[in-house]
Amino acid sequence: MPTVTPIEDASQTPTVRGFLHTPDTPAESGLVLTHGAGSDAHAPLLCAVAEAFSAARIAVLRCDLPFRQARPRGSPYPATAAQDRAGLASAVHFLKRHVTGKIYLGGQSYGGRQATMLAAEQPDVAAGLLLLSYPLHPPGRRADLRTAHFPKLTIPALFIHGTRDPFGSIEEVSAALPLIPASHEIIAIAGAGHDLGGKKTAARVAATILEAFRKFAIS
Repeated sequence: MPTVTPIEDASQTPTVRGFLHTPDTPAESGLVLTHGAGSDAHAPLLCAVAEAFSAARIAVLRCDLPFRQARPRGSPYPATAAQDRAGLASAVHFLKRHVTGKIYLGGQSYGGRQATMLAAEQPDVAAGLLLLSYPLHPPGRRADLRTAHFPKLTIPALFIHGTRDPFGSIEEVSAALPLIPASHEIIAIAGAGHDLGGKKTAARVAATILEAFRKFAIS
């Protein structure tokens, strides 16, 4: 039975805060997973993904970004986005102390966007990216694409995306992915919006994410 341990490590800068899901046998690899702009590490999908992955011998650190550590509610400020990326880098360093295998980096929406930007800045930060509901553009503003850093992504990237996501359609995301020179793939979740289905379907969606990740990560 996987173990879940609350984490607050102030020896890292920024502080790493969240929950470490440790398999009951030695982990094959590890995943740092973080949340969207309006959420935190308790998001139902993050919890479900962490449970599914840790049961499959993948350790997961689901963590709060620095902006959420500073404020229990509210969206991040653009001026502090670099600090959020630094928080992800801290979380990777923390997880490396607990996992001997490869470390992957992932996030939902804003967290996933910051993960890609960190990987563009630091190509060796992780072995690959798991991106849940990547916010390709703000709703209703299709021309404002968040893809300028995509050509600098040199690690594999797996996108999990709902077919009813207002932050980018499956077709729009698929059209943007060739900008990434590394291997990439998109998995569509039928009927899901930006939350990828919510609490009631989180376990089922997490199982789909795990299956896609294992195929993609070892391919």
